[in-house]
Amino acid sequence: MKLSKPTLYLFLFLFSLSQPLLSQEVIRDYFRSPVKPGGRNYLSGNFSELRPNHFHTGLDYKFGGVEGEPIYAAADGWIHRIKISSFGYGNVIYIKHPTGHITLYGHLRNFNPKLQKYMVEKMYEAKANELEYYPEPGEIPIKKGERIADGGNTGNSGGPHLHFEIRDSLDRAMDPLLFGFPEILDRTPPTPQIVAIVPLEVDSRVNGKFQRLEITPQAVGNNYRLPSTIKISGKVGLEFRGFDQLDGASNRNGFPYFELREADSLVLFNLKVDKVDFNYTRQFLLHTHQNRFTKLYHQENLKFEYLHPNLPETGYLELEAGTKKEYTLELSDAYGNRRRILFSLEGEELNHQVADGPAPTRAQVEYIGKILKIKAPNSHLGGLARFYVGANSYEMLPAYQDAQSRTYLWDMRFGIPEEVDICSELVNPKVNAFIPVGWDQLYAEKGVQIRFEESTLLDPLYLRVEETGSSSNPRLNLNDPNEYLFSSMEVLWDVSGYTGNRQKTHVYQLGNRERKSFVGGIWEDGSIRFKTRNFGTFVLAEDAVKPTVTPVRINSSEIRFTIRDNLSGIQSFEAMIDGKWVLMRYEHKRALIWSEKLDEQPFKGPVILKVTDLAGNVTEWKGTIG
Repeated sequence: MKLSKPTLYLFLFLFSLSQPLLSQEVIRDYFRSPVKPGGRNYLSGNFSELRPNHFHTGLDYKFGGVEGEPIYAAADGWIHRIKISSFGYGNVIYIKHPTGHITLYGHLRNFNPKLQKYMVEKMYEAKANELEYYPEPGEIPIKKGERIADGGNTGNSGGPHLHFEIRDSLDRAMDPLLFGFPEILDRTPPTPQIVAIVPLEVDSRVNGKFQRLEITPQAVGNNYRLPSTIKISGKVGLEFRGFDQLDGASNRNGFPYFELREADSLVLFNLKVDKVDFNYTRQFLLHTHQNRFTKLYHQENLKFEYLHPNLPETGYLELEAGTKKEYTLELSDAYGNRRRILFSLEGEELNHQVADGPAPTRAQVEYIGKILKIKAPNSHLGGLARFYVGANSYEMLPAYQDAQSRTYLWDMRFGIPEEVDICSELVNPKVNAFIPVGWDQLYAEKGVQIRFEESTLLDPLYLRVEETGSSSNPRLNLNDPNEYLFSSMEVLWDVSGYTGNRQKTHVYQLGNRERKSFVGGIWEDGSIRFKTRNFGTFVLAEDAVKPTVTPVRINSSEIRFTIRDNLSGIQSFEAMIDGKWVLMRYEHKRALIWSEKLDEQPFKGPVILKVTDLAGNVTEWKGTIG
C-alpha cells in the first residue's frame, strides 16, 4: 500500500516522537561516513575540543584545502532543517533519522541541485539573502549515501572542511567517533602538556602559598610523572591542559575521559564528556580556566553533570599534615587509547614563613574568584592590616611572609572591603559589588547602571567597574576579559560630556592591540544603553564612513561585488535589477557578494545595490545591464 504524502509525513513525525529512549543510545555502525565512505579520512577537529569561547561539538573532516568534496547522507532520513548563512555553520543541513538522531553537515559550499533549487525558491519568496527553513517532517526524504552537498568554507570556517555532528532527539550533541567510523584511525593516546594545582579555599596552599601552580609532566616510558612532590594545605583541585592526535594528522584535538585514582587502584572520580546540551554550551567557560584548562573538580553552578560522583566536594583533594599519597590521572580518547600521569601530594601545616620571590615596589592586588590577595613589600611601620568593611573593621596578620614581602588573603564572601590599611599604604580594592547567581539585580553607582538578569551569570560575580579616559574619549572597564558571562548584561553608561556625532557613535569593545569590535547601543539623552555578554574595556567610536562597493562582474549572467566597511562592519545589503529583488550570496571572509538566479532569464536593466553598515551608513551603487 502506498501512503499519501500527508499520511507519510504524519507517520514519520509520530515515529520520530516514539523513539526518545533509542535516540539517547550510541548505535555502532548505523551511520555511514559523510566523506569518502570506505576510504581514509583525516580530521582537523573532534568532539571534546576546547575552542575560543566554545566547546567543539562534532568532527571536522579535512579536504586538503580544496572546496567541492562530495558530502553524503550518513543514514536514511528526511531534511529536518536547512540554512543558508554567512556566519556560524554557514550553509548547513540537518537530517532527522528514524532512530530519533539528527545529523548536521556544516560549512557547505552548496547543496545538491534539488535542495539548492528548493532553498533559492524559498529565499526569493521571503526576499531574504539568508534563510533558515524547517520543511515538514518527511517532506524531503533522504537516502543513506545520497550526495546532499559539496564541502566548502562558508560561515565561520578557517578553511575548507565539513563540520559533522550527531545529535540525539533532544538536540544534544554526542561524540560521533563512538558510533564507529572505520575511515578514521586513532592508535595514539592523549598527550599531557600542563597539570595545574589550584587552591580552592582561603586557607588552601600549594607549596606553602596561595597560588596556581602549573607543572609540565615529564615522560617516563609510555606515561608521565610530575617531577616532584607537591605540598598542600587545605583543599586543592586539579586542572589539565593537553591534546589528542589522530593517526596521520598533526592537528591537536580534544579527548573526553579523565579518571583520578589513589595509589593506582582506588577510583576517586571520573569525568566523562558524553553529551552537550546546546542550551548550555557557554557553560563550558565555567568548566575551564580561561578557556584553556579543563577543571577536574566540582563547581556548584555548572549545569553539566560530567563528574562522577557529582557531589559538592568531588575533586577537592585534602591531606592531613605529614600524609603523603600517590595519585594517577588517566586520560582516554574515544578509541580507548590511554595515558597515565603519576604524581604525589603531601599534606603540611599552614606555614606563615614562606619564601615568595621578589617583593613588589607597592602593594599588588589580585582578584582570584572570591579571594582578594594583596602582596606588599615589608615595612618598618608594621605588618598588621586593617580591613574596613561597611561599619566594621578587622585586623589581620599576613597569611604568610618572608624577609622581603607579606601577603594578605581576604574571603570576600564575608564582605567587600572599601579600603585596606597595610600600615605602609592604603589599598583601595576596586570591587564595587557582589552579584549573586540566578537573580535579577541592578547595580547603579555614579555614571554606570548594569542590569543582571536571572540567566546572566555563570558564577557569583565580584563586580569591578572603573571609568577612565576623558569626556571626549571615555573608557569603561568591567572586570577582566578572562571572566565570563552566560548571557548578556545591560549597561547604561552616562557619557554626557561626549561631544561627537551621537547619531554615528556607538559602543565598541577593545581587543588585542586596541582593535575595536562593534557592540552597538542606543542613546538616551547623555547616556548610551548597550548589551554585552563580555567583560573588558568599552569605548565610544564614531563611524561616519560609508561602506565601499566595488563591482567585480556585471553582466546578464551575474552581478558580483566586493563590499567592505572601515569600522562597524556590514549589517545588510539588497540588490534590485530592473526593479526586481535579486538574491545575493555573501562570503564575509573574502568581502564578496554575488547573485544567484531564480531562473535562467538573463539580467537586464538598471542595477541598484544598497549596502548598510552597523552604524547606519548607506552606500548605493547604480549601473545598467544593456
